[in-house]
Amino acid sequence: MGTAELSCASLEKLAGDKNVSVIAVVTQPDKPKGRDLKLTPSPVKILAQKLNLPVLQPPKARDDKFIGELRELQADLMVVVAYGQILPQSILDLPRYGCLNVHTSLLPKYRGAAPIQWAIANGDAETGVTIMKMDAGLDTGPVLAMRRTLILPTDDSQTLHDRLALLGAGLLAETIPAYVVGKISPQPQPVEGSTYAAKIKKEDGRIDWNQPAAQIWNRLRAFTPWPGAFAFLQTATHPQLLKIWRAEAVEQNGPAGIVLSADKTGIVVGCGQCALRILELQREGGKRLSVEQFLAGFPLKAGGRFECPVI
Repeated sequence: MGTAELSCASLEKLAGDKNVSVIAVVTQPDKPKGRDLKLTPSPVKILAQKLNLPVLQPPKARDDKFIGELRELQADLMVVVAYGQILPQSILDLPRYGCLNVHTSLLPKYRGAAPIQWAIANGDAETGVTIMKMDAGLDTGPVLAMRRTLILPTDDSQTLHDRLALLGAGLLAETIPAYVVGKISPQPQPVEGSTYAAKIKKEDGRIDWNQPAAQIWNRLRAFTPWPGAFAFLQTATHPQLLKIWRAEAVEQNGPAGIVLSADKTGIVVGCGQCALRILELQREGGKRLSVEQFLAGFPLKAGGRFECPVI
C-alpha cells in the first residue's frame, strides 16, 4: 500500500524479490493535476502497471467493500509506505503477519507526515529508516529494524528522500524473511524521545531573517524543492517575491533582513546571528539563476531590505 514517490523503491524491491509474491498494490485514486485538471495516477500506480501488478484504488481505506476485497486476497503480510490514509484496525488485523510500515525516521522521533523535512530543518546530524509493525496509533507500533544515515551538508529534502527510499527498501527486503520465521521480535518504541513531524505548509518556507543564519540555511535545505525557501524584497513599487535555491551561512554581522553586499560572489543578508550568502535564486515567474545572472538583470546594492517580522 503506497502512493507517493517514496513508496516506489520498496514496491520495486519486493516485486523483484524471489522470496516475496506481490499479489496486489493499493494506492490512492487518480487525482486532477495541472491547469486542465487531468486525472493523473500516483507514482505507485504507474510503477505497478509497468510491473503488471493488480491495482486497487479505494476512495477511502475504511470502505467496507474494499476491506472485503482485501480479505478475499488472503495476504500473509501487508506493507505500507507513504500511503496517505490512516488504516482502521479491521485492515491491520487481516494479514497473518500483520502490516509493516517503512517510516523515514528513527522512531519514536519524528512520527507523522514530514520526518525528512523536519530532520533537516532542526539541524539533525543523522536520520534513518524504521521498519515498524503497525498498530492503531500514529507511527507508534513496535519496531522490527532500523538503519541510520548521516544528513550531509549537501542534502536537501529531495536528495535525502531518495537515499532513504532506497535504504528503506533494502532494509524491508532483509527484514521480512527473518520476521515471518520468528527470528525478529517486534520491540516496543521507547517512551522517551517522541516528537511529531507536522505536515509541511507553504508558509513554512518563508524566511524569518531574525533567525540565526545556520537555522535559515537548514530550513532552506529542508524545504527544497517544496515549498521552497522564499522572502520578499522591498522595492519602490511592491515587494518582490524571491525564491532562494542555494545559500550558505557566513561569519558576518548586520541588521536582520538588510542586504550587506551584492556582487557575483553572492547576496549577503544580515540575520539574527551571522549572515546568509545567497548563491542561487529565482524571481516569481522567472527562471532559477546564479546570483551573477540575477544581478545582471536585477541590480541590487547594499542597504536593500527584505521584509522581516518585527520582534
